[in-house]
Amino acid sequence: MTGVFRAVMSTLVKEHQDTTLGGRLPAYDGRKSLYTAGELPFTTKEFEVTLPDKNPGPPGQRRERKFKVTIKHATLVSLQQLQMLMSGIPTDIPAQALQVLDIVLRDIVLNERDDMGFVPVGRSFFSRTVEDPIQLGQGIEGWNGFYQSIRPTQSGLSLNIDMSSTAFVGGGSLIDFIKEILNRRDLSRGIQNELDYVKIKKALRGLRVEVTHRGQMRRKYRIAGLTKDSARELRFQLSTGESKTVRDYFRETYKLQLRYDFLRCLQVGTEQKPNYLPIEVCNIVPGQRYQKKLDDSQVSKMMAIACQSPAGRETSIRKSVLENKYNSAKRANEFGIEVDSNPTSVRARVLPAPKLRYHGTESCFPENGAWNMRGKKVINGAKVGIWACVNFCNELPEDEVRIFCHKLSEMSSTTGVNFNGAKLKIFHARSDQVEAKLREVRQQAGNMKIDLLLAILPNKNGSLYGDIKRICETDIGLMSQCCLLKNVEKSSPQFLANVALKINAKCGGRNSVFADLPVSLPVVWKNPTIIFGADVTHPSALDDTAPSIASVVASQDWPEVTKYHGDVHAQGHRVELIEGLEGIVKKLLLSFEKQSKQRPQQLIFYRDGVSEGQFRKVLEDEIPLIEKAWKALYNEKPPITFIVVQKRHHTRLFPSDGKYQDNSGNVMPGTVVDRQICHPTEFDFFLCSHAGIKGTSHPAHYHVLRDDNNFSADDLQSLTNNLCYTYASCTRSVSTGMALFPLSFIT
Repeated sequence: MTGVFRAVMSTLVKEHQDTTLGGRLPAYDGRKSLYTAGELPFTTKEFEVTLPDKNPGPPGQRRERKFKVTIKHATLVSLQQLQMLMSGIPTDIPAQALQVLDIVLRDIVLNERDDMGFVPVGRSFFSRTVEDPIQLGQGIEGWNGFYQSIRPTQSGLSLNIDMSSTAFVGGGSLIDFIKEILNRRDLSRGIQNELDYVKIKKALRGLRVEVTHRGQMRRKYRIAGLTKDSARELRFQLSTGESKTVRDYFRETYKLQLRYDFLRCLQVGTEQKPNYLPIEVCNIVPGQRYQKKLDDSQVSKMMAIACQSPAGRETSIRKSVLENKYNSAKRANEFGIEVDSNPTSVRARVLPAPKLRYHGTESCFPENGAWNMRGKKVINGAKVGIWACVNFCNELPEDEVRIFCHKLSEMSSTTGVNFNGAKLKIFHARSDQVEAKLREVRQQAGNMKIDLLLAILPNKNGSLYGDIKRICETDIGLMSQCCLLKNVEKSSPQFLANVALKINAKCGGRNSVFADLPVSLPVVWKNPTIIFGADVTHPSALDDTAPSIASVVASQDWPEVTKYHGDVHAQGHRVELIEGLEGIVKKLLLSFEKQSKQRPQQLIFYRDGVSEGQFRKVLEDEIPLIEKAWKALYNEKPPITFIVVQKRHHTRLFPSDGKYQDNSGNVMPGTVVDRQICHPTEFDFFLCSHAGIKGTSHPAHYHVLRDDNNFSADDLQSLTNNLCYTYASCTRSVSTGMALFPLSFIT
């Protein structure tokens, strides 16, 4: 309905701006709020707006729609708090004032750039005409667009612009869309497979369609589901009480002979008031965002348009700013907004990488965010006594499985993992036998502990990987390592060495530690410190029942800070705050004591997934629970440094000179920015800790909500950057402080 509301408001403003509205040009949020740069000449007034039918046709068939709109004065939005913030006075972010400015700029795109026909998605705008869309398969397209939002920074109010890409449902015939879904050229033979109908129903549910059988009257409906019977079988009762099939009704009423009367119908009504439509009389309403999960093939194609080189992305951003013509737009002039079309130039520093130590006296200095441990062994090798391999690939014979396992054990031993005398058992299973087979493996071991379960998966494994992880790590207590068939067949030394590193970390070993603790771990090395990481993962947008998953991990081995224990649990649907945090923190504090043989004296907490609007909630709810857990054990208030890590922002950093970029054209690993584009009064910084490989690097935004440990900006930035080099799965630095903890042990 948002599109209709905007059309109504646009018509109202066009008809009454110079008269009743006193010359004001309002900005509209698409729902219930209208903003003006000054007061209107009335406190309340009712308008009648008529929308003409978009579809031309005979006068008698045109459906003009009349709307009543009431505008009444609500409140004044003060800019005083925003001015205080800009002048450096600590205060809460004036969300309402920023929202108004965002709405003004949004209206410029939607109402004054009518050349592109933009579709708004959150704060992003997409158009099919920006570039030819990428066909992702199964009727889904990849569209390009841009993101815009106003942010308060040390430089003043800044307009954050970035390029965006997302998936849309291709418009056109619904029959053609179903052909794409089923990968069939035609549907003349019908659809007999019930699984195909399940697939169709899942893809169609929630889509908006318009009918084609009523001439120019293109009524729109939202698909609720599919009927159980076909159009030739499905009967309904007319107002006269007569019963007819859908096929006969369309033939008699619309003189339309259905070609696909053997297909089921769409249900576009409610259970109380059903409404049936044959699939062939419907087209998909264009401009609908696809919110379901993309498959691997679609993701790969989507990456082709999403991964722009830094130079290409910067050019596209500049182009969008110029095309939007903010300074000449009527609403920008109305609200007194001016936008500098040049990007903000900022000063940055490149932090040095930490020196890493391996077994014995071996050490290395990472360069460009990566290093090579060839000829080196892990600092502490785990011991693998009994391990099992479950092969889920029918085409892979046991001899080849055994050869691969032998190569892997040899490479692991070379890397420093103790596989001496390890006993191997090989099992074969189908993908639909995963739970039964894994339990069989555990049962055959009896009282003996299986140190590692290796699973070989088909290249297209679907949900198999998730099932294995869930069953092994949470149900039956087995540490698992999965490998894809294509990698098993190649068995390259690089792949085997990478898997060996993962096995060592999962089985309790340590790959590397910092060689120079005072330099690499500022503040942390002085006193026993526990470092936490936490995140909450939510289900997809269209899933309204699945729980959210909360995970919390904490370091165990001060002063090295390389091993983590953790807790993972399901909680309420889309609940962002971590449930049961007090008990989790208490458990991890006790685990730290047991492993480090001493109690922690200070605490650092990296919290992912929290938006700026939730900062206060975290300060009021989560931090007190951490304090409560600490006080229950040690009867004192803990010194806490609490840092929110944000990746879902659109701030991008581009090198101004070739000497400041890596081989991919991105900023150098370790690039940190803590001025000009940061918060006007608070402690935050942007850090790009990883080397860009493909596309444009995305810096992480670290926002310090509390710091009882009195970190200097240099020390906290250095610590955070160095921790990104402790990722155990590969010999590269990773992109955020939250990626430090992928190998937590679930308890």
